[in-house]
Amino acid sequence: MNGLTITEIEKVLDEKVRPKLQYHEGDIQLLKLEQDCLYVRLMGQCMNCPSAELTLEHTVNAALKEAFPELKDTVLVSGVSDELLSDMRSLLKNRHKEVEE
Repeated sequence: MNGLTITEIEKVLDEKVRPKLQYHEGDIQLLKLEQDCLYVRLMGQCMNCPSAELTLEHTVNAALKEAFPELKDTVLVSGVSDELLSDMRSLLKNRHKEVEE
């Protein structure tokens, strides 16, 4: 993709996308860049928002396509992040220990 880097994409996300998402208590996680497609996950309040697809199209894609016209697509990956799953497992494990004591 003509040398497009994750660092360049993160800079655009930091400057143009994250402030809008954070205003709504959300964020975006860049998962990977593969074959001219960017894979992302919405986080926080944006993760389960009924307007997540619209947010992707009008906020994320608009900013990225303006900065990187060569980017073919941005794919929204749904589901719970690995970090959140890990945190929940830890909480459940600790809660189980408390109950046993």
